Amino acid sequence: MNTSVSILTEIPETLHESLQGYLETHPDWDQDRVFSAALSLFLLQNGNSNTPEASSTYHQVARVYQETLFQS
Repeated sequence: MNTSVSILTEIPETLHESLQGYLETHPDWDQDRVFSAALSLFLLQNGNSNTPEASSTYHQVARVYQETLFQS
């Protein structure tokens, strides 16, 4: 993950409270890491890799997901 883009979004309060609870019990994770993992997993599960361009993007997203999960 070489380049980062900042995203400002609103989420439901219950989701925020759940996220805060998770972060309190998992000190190696931060909000950015959780969002990166969640978004990349969503895109992997719902993406389309039928064209060469989409396949390349799919592999890049898979790399982001793995790097996010396994960073320490």
